[in-house]
Amino acid sequence: MCGIVGVLGSHEAAPLLVETLKRLEYRGYDSAGIATVNDGVLDRRRAVGKLVNLSDLLVHEPLRGKSGIGHTRWATHGAPTVSNAHPHQAGPVAVVHNGIIENFRDLREELSNDGFSFVTETDTETVALLTQKYIQSGMHPIEAALKTLSRLDGAFALAFLFEGEDDLIVAARKGSPLAIGHGDGEMYVGSDAIALAPLTNEVTYLDEGDSAVLTRTSLQIFDAEGAEVTREAKTINIDQTLVDKGNHKHFMAKEIGEQPLVLGNAIDHYLSQDGNTVSLPDTNLDFTQINRLTMVACGTAYYACLTAKYWFEQIAGLPVEVDVASEFRYREPPVTEGTVALFVSQSGETADTLAALRYCAGKAQSIVSVVNVPESSIARESDLALPILAGVEIGVASTKAFTCQLTVLLMLALKAAKDRGKLTNEEMTKHLSDLRAMPGLINQALAAEAQIKDVARKLSEARDILFLGRGRMFPLALEGALKLKEISYIHAEAYASGELKHGPIALIDKHVPVVVMAPYDELFDKSISNMQEVMARAGKVLLITDTDGLKEGADGTWDTIRMPQVPPVLSPILYAIPAQLLAYYTAVAKGTDVDQPRNLAKSVTVE
Repeated sequence: MCGIVGVLGSHEAAPLLVETLKRLEYRGYDSAGIATVNDGVLDRRRAVGKLVNLSDLLVHEPLRGKSGIGHTRWATHGAPTVSNAHPHQAGPVAVVHNGIIENFRDLREELSNDGFSFVTETDTETVALLTQKYIQSGMHPIEAALKTLSRLDGAFALAFLFEGEDDLIVAARKGSPLAIGHGDGEMYVGSDAIALAPLTNEVTYLDEGDSAVLTRTSLQIFDAEGAEVTREAKTINIDQTLVDKGNHKHFMAKEIGEQPLVLGNAIDHYLSQDGNTVSLPDTNLDFTQINRLTMVACGTAYYACLTAKYWFEQIAGLPVEVDVASEFRYREPPVTEGTVALFVSQSGETADTLAALRYCAGKAQSIVSVVNVPESSIARESDLALPILAGVEIGVASTKAFTCQLTVLLMLALKAAKDRGKLTNEEMTKHLSDLRAMPGLINQALAAEAQIKDVARKLSEARDILFLGRGRMFPLALEGALKLKEISYIHAEAYASGELKHGPIALIDKHVPVVVMAPYDELFDKSISNMQEVMARAGKVLLITDTDGLKEGADGTWDTIRMPQVPPVLSPILYAIPAQLLAYYTAVAKGTDVDQPRNLAKSVTVE
C-alpha cells in the first residue's frame, strides 16, 4: 500500500523524490505529494491521480530544497482528494504515513478540545497536529516526534520533516516496513529497498517498534522501549532492469514471460548437488517429527497454499490445514504439539499474515515462511525462510511469484514425502526430473499466447464468467477467477466442478462463459460430465486441456486452449500460464489499467 520516501541530500530533492516514488507505484495509490525544506522554509505540493499529475504541478509550482519527504497514498480514511493527500502539514511539521492510526478519534477529540482544527478526513492529520502541539509547548522537533509516536496505536510507517531543520528526518515503523538508505553525506528513507536502489545499495531495515533520527551524516535508532540500538546495514543487489518494462507494454506481460527463467532458478536453488534430492538451507526441519502443517496466507498466496495441500496430503501423507490469514488470526485456533506453521507472502510484509505468524510464534513447533523478499518482516521472524527467487514483481496481479510459490511448496512437499518414507529414491528422482522440465513446458504454454489473445477478446464482452476445476485444478480455477476480476473488472467466480449441481448451475445461460481447467488426468472424465451439464443448458464452455483432453472432450465446446502434456502433479504450475494470459489479454481488450488496477495495492501492509 502507501509508499514513503525521504531524502537528506546534496542535490535538489524534488526530482529525486518523484523519481523514487515512481518505483513505489506498484504498491498501488490514488494520490501523491512531496514536501521540502529550503533555507528553513517548509512547503509541499500534492496531486490526485497518477504521479504525472504531481510532476506537471511541480513544473508550474516548483519546490526548492535538498531535504524532503514524499508519499503515494492508497486511500483508507477519506476519499482521494488533494486535501486528504500526503504529506500532511500542521504548522512547522509535515508527515507522511503508511498504515492506520487506530486511536485517531480519541486523539482528534483531545486536539479539538485543545483548540486545534482539522482540514482533512484522514487519521494521519492527527499525527501532524499532535507533533505541532508538542513543538508549540517548547519541545525540540525530535522530542516532539518521539512523544507523538508514543501516543499512537495501530500499524504505521512514518516520516517527519520540520520547518527550520534542513538536516533532519525522524522516521518510525510499527507493523509497516521502513528502510534507511546510507549515502556519501546523504541519508534516505524508503518503504522498501526497490525505492532506494537508484540512490544507494546500503540499507538498514528498521525492526518492529523502531524509531530513527536521521541527519546527512548520522543515524540514531531507538527500539520500542526507547533504548538506543544498532541495526545491521546490509548491501542490497537489485538489478535495475527488473523494474523496467523492457520491450513489453506492461510489467504483467514482462513478468508472465519471465516465468521459465525464474522457475528454473528456484528449482536449481533447492536441488542437491546431484539433482536427486531437495536441499533446504536448514536441515533441522524433520518432517518425521511433524504431525500437522498449518498453512496461512492471503489472496493469490492463499490459493498457492490450497494447491500445496493436495501435494502434502497426497504425496507426503501429511495432514494440512489452510486458512486465510485475516480469519486465522481472529479465530485463535489451538496450535497442537507437532504442528509446523507455514506462511506464504510475496512481499513478506502482508499485515494479516504477519499477525498470524506472531500468533503462532511460541505455539508452533517451528515457523516456516515462503517469501520473495528475504529481508522482509515475515522472513526475519521465521525459524526458516524459503526464498522463491521470483525477482522483483511490479504488476499488482501476481504471476511469476505465484508459480514460484507453487514450485517451492512442491519441492517442500517432496522433501516431506521423502522424510516420511512415502517416496522411494527412484520416485523422488522421477519427480525432480519432471520438475526440471517445467521451464521448457512453460515456454510451450506461452506459445499459445496468440490463440489466448483471440479468446480473451471474446471473453471481454461478458459480464459474468465462471471457472471450474477438480482436484488440484480447483485452486487454479480460484486463481484464474481472481486474476480476471482483479485487472479486467469482470465479475468472475470459481467453483469445484463437483459443486456445480449444488447451486452454481442456476447461473448458466448463453451469456455466461464457463472456463473449465481440465488436464487429461484421473479426474478428466468427471470434468467432462460437468461440461456436458453446462452445454446442455446453452452454456459456453472454454476448455483448457492437453492434446488427449481435446480428443476426448472438445466436441460442443465454445472454444479451446491446448496446453502441453504434463505429469498430473505439475499441472497446477503449468495451467497458471493460460489463466494469467486470459486475464491479461481480457484486461487489455477492455482497456483497463493492467499493472495498477483500481482500488488494489501490491503489498497489503494495513489491516
